[in-house]
Amino acid sequence: MRPNRATLASALLFALAGATAQAQRIPVTLNEGTNLAAALSPDGSEIVLDLQGTLWLRPVSEGESIQLTDGLGDDRQPAWSPDGNSIVFQSYRDGNWNIWKIDRDGDGLVQLTEGPADHREPHFSPDGGAVVFSSDLSGNYDLWTFDLERGRATQITDEPANDYAPAYSPDGSRIAFVSEREPGGIYVQPAGGGQRPRLVARVDGSSAGPAWNPAGDTLSFQNFRRAEGVTELLTVGLEGGTAVRISAPGEDVFPFRGHWSSPSEIVYTADGHIRRARLGGAATDIPFEVTVGLDRGFYPHRARDLDSARPRPVLGIRSPAVSPDGERVVFVALGDIWIREPGGALTRVTDDAFIEAHPRWSPEGTALVFVSDREGRMQLWVHDLSSGAARRLAGASGAAYPVFSPDGTRGAYFGSEGASLLGARLSVMHLGSGLITTPLDRQVPATEISWASSEDVALTALGPESTRFREGAYEVLAVPAAGGSPRRLSFARPDSLSHASFSPNGRKLAFVADGVFSVAEVGRETTIQADLEPLVDELIDWPTWAGDSRTLVYVTNGELKKVDSETRETEALPIEFSWVPQQNPGRTVVHAGRMFDGKTGGYRTDMDIVIVDGRIERVAPHSEGAHGENWIDAGEHAVLPGLVEMHAHQGVAPESQGRAWLSFGVTSVRGPGEDAYDALERKEAWAAGRRIGPRQFYAGRLLDGRRVYYTLAEGTHTLAHLANALERAQTLEYDMIKTYVRLPDEVQRRVAAVAHDIGIPVSSHEIYPSTANGVDAVEHLGGTSRRGYSPKITGLGRSYSDVVTLLAASGMNITPTAVLPCYPLHVSENPDLLANRQYQWFYGASGRPGLPPRLRGGSLAGRCESMGRTIKAIVDAGGRATVGTDSPFVPYGFGLHVEMQLFERAGLEPWQVLRSATSWSAEAIGVGDQLGSIEAGKIADMVIVDGDPLARVADALNVTATLKGGRLYSLEELLSSP
Repeated sequence: MRPNRATLASALLFALAGATAQAQRIPVTLNEGTNLAAALSPDGSEIVLDLQGTLWLRPVSEGESIQLTDGLGDDRQPAWSPDGNSIVFQSYRDGNWNIWKIDRDGDGLVQLTEGPADHREPHFSPDGGAVVFSSDLSGNYDLWTFDLERGRATQITDEPANDYAPAYSPDGSRIAFVSEREPGGIYVQPAGGGQRPRLVARVDGSSAGPAWNPAGDTLSFQNFRRAEGVTELLTVGLEGGTAVRISAPGEDVFPFRGHWSSPSEIVYTADGHIRRARLGGAATDIPFEVTVGLDRGFYPHRARDLDSARPRPVLGIRSPAVSPDGERVVFVALGDIWIREPGGALTRVTDDAFIEAHPRWSPEGTALVFVSDREGRMQLWVHDLSSGAARRLAGASGAAYPVFSPDGTRGAYFGSEGASLLGARLSVMHLGSGLITTPLDRQVPATEISWASSEDVALTALGPESTRFREGAYEVLAVPAAGGSPRRLSFARPDSLSHASFSPNGRKLAFVADGVFSVAEVGRETTIQADLEPLVDELIDWPTWAGDSRTLVYVTNGELKKVDSETRETEALPIEFSWVPQQNPGRTVVHAGRMFDGKTGGYRTDMDIVIVDGRIERVAPHSEGAHGENWIDAGEHAVLPGLVEMHAHQGVAPESQGRAWLSFGVTSVRGPGEDAYDALERKEAWAAGRRIGPRQFYAGRLLDGRRVYYTLAEGTHTLAHLANALERAQTLEYDMIKTYVRLPDEVQRRVAAVAHDIGIPVSSHEIYPSTANGVDAVEHLGGTSRRGYSPKITGLGRSYSDVVTLLAASGMNITPTAVLPCYPLHVSENPDLLANRQYQWFYGASGRPGLPPRLRGGSLAGRCESMGRTIKAIVDAGGRATVGTDSPFVPYGFGLHVEMQLFERAGLEPWQVLRSATSWSAEAIGVGDQLGSIEAGKIADMVIVDGDPLARVADALNVTATLKGGRLYSLEELLSSP
């Protein structure tokens, strides 16, 4: 039975308002910092540092470190007031970067800037009356000053290129800063503005952190030459000339403002330490030590029924669409297209093993256009409902989200021409002639399309707040089908936007903004008020219009509903629809010549694995008499637990993708971020045996903050929206929750507590304070960060002991995805890998890697070596690292084996690598009681391989067969079309 919605939402709101966890306090001492910033006090006696987003104060000489901020603000880049009594810094505690001030003793915390813009990198004026900072308030990063007495900000640069990282000169008359204008480099201008800035240093690479010497005639700054893998601390005279390096060769200099302690000494951060460098001499470290507390608790994981014959309701109702007459609803579930007829009866439109997706009605309601891979690639098809005949629309390859024009003569869709992993090309096909045009001159994320008029195609596209960072808000574009400039419809506030759809008459726009489903009247104006009265009081997905431009059908928490947009009356459209996991009855015995159980460091040889009804009954020494009728002879092979891919995003993909996973021995896939209904349809279709594929564990939409990047992100900044998103996670039985980079730390803490009440783990890109707040896992050693730099890894790919210690002490699982940067390097150095049979079948030449120009030479090798050292250090310290890839950035399945080889390359023993890919991964998901190892009581997910993978991890690629729930899939079966 489903929980009462009102009761559940109320309980979640209550939990979010005061979420606390019962946890054990673990003290952890840190004496290194990854991308640590530090500022020297004016009298040179104290240092304030921003270790992992918390401000600490300590003497330059020996002494105790005092915590100034609470660890929940992501407080960064501190700067002292001239009198040494207060400190300004950038903080993310309210969901945007803002400038805050605190007294030296930790009292007097006050917010200086506010609003929807990001404000960063503050620096006090020498008279203490103002703070200069960078902000994207004007649409890109410019320099601003904040008058502390008047409480008012003033813009002082206005350039289309980004200006940032400002610093006042000692006399307050000038400001040095970094600019991306042409040419890029370090500039200086009068503090009051009004004059063009002057270029002081033009260098190769990207620069950061200019700082003045006491005389005001020399600047220091950090420079990063990515292609060469070099970071440097440089100085340059104000009159220009050649920049002089202060730092030592190979030093990992962090991208922050240094501090001149005298005309000949600079304090800066590098190699995990605070350093003092004398010009022309060697640097010495200024040691520090801080102790943080990690609150780590235990909670019961939600019980997962992975294999019983119990019927389950179909929740994966993908891309529903109401017919023009408002009476029928077409949708995809369990691998096929269905129509809900008036009264609730279901008509099955397709019945095959292929993918069908995104069905939409013709204007007369007599045909459907949809996407299918029935001829090998995702292509457009039209199905005539009266005759049942289907025809492929030639030329529309790699298609997604098709929709008929109002007159039925054209179809708009996203096509594969010029597509990338993050965007696709809008295409329009004339259905009579087959002529295809691309009316928009750029790629945009592929989402639902509607027609704003008979001539304009409407879609959503990201509007980044600046070119410096990628996040922003989505806007609606009405694109002339014949080409021309699109009309932009933005919203009064930069709220998250999804599911925008014009009514058939083009006069109304339905949309979800900030979690609220609304309908707005649309004329020729370009700004839409997003604070309209909600159409319904629930979080919805996939709204579509009936032909009357009044009725809408949508899905909410796995249920179809209809709403009248004028009277706001809603009607449930129940679907009596269930599925049962594919059953594997009977008894099977696998005779394993060598068996790795997923936990211990060696093989058990000549073993029988007895499987009954899909589960392992016992593991015992080989006995010919125990085989019975159904047995699998792997006496010359190695048998491993099924591999687990811990980080892959799939979306709507060809049927072959499921077979590809199994062909590489992958029996479980964890998806930390995807459309919930896409993931559920795939999960249910694979589990029911409608398509061949692994087990799917998924997170649904990313829980993010006010600004977003991916269309699958749920941009939240109200408790009501967050509670509804968590309700959806519980009702749709998410396997985990992924909190993303713009979600504030305090909100992440509360989400983790609620998720643990539900019984599912939480992951993020963060390591602190998430390690202190019960978050279960972290994705990527690198990965996106809201800061512009990472607290886990530096530009050179190095992580320091703070990262290792926090992960190991907390028990938080990390999926490093080292394969993201290192795939081309490893495969180029081991070209024989590409001869793998599965790789050749599923990918061939299309998956061959090329080295990106910015990563050629020694830079990539150095970065990969550094990442490998960190992975090994985490495991050696008692931490847990699991294998994942962030596919599709690397080929599904194959990329996981490359990641395992990178683990081995890092120095892990092969058995440790395979443990990471099996039992550790299952435990991190929360299903270690059922999957991940070969032992009695576990589900029989296994892979049979040639060779000796405990001697050489690459031999795990030599798959001969895979078992999922005891059902055998030979490699030959998997390398064939349905």
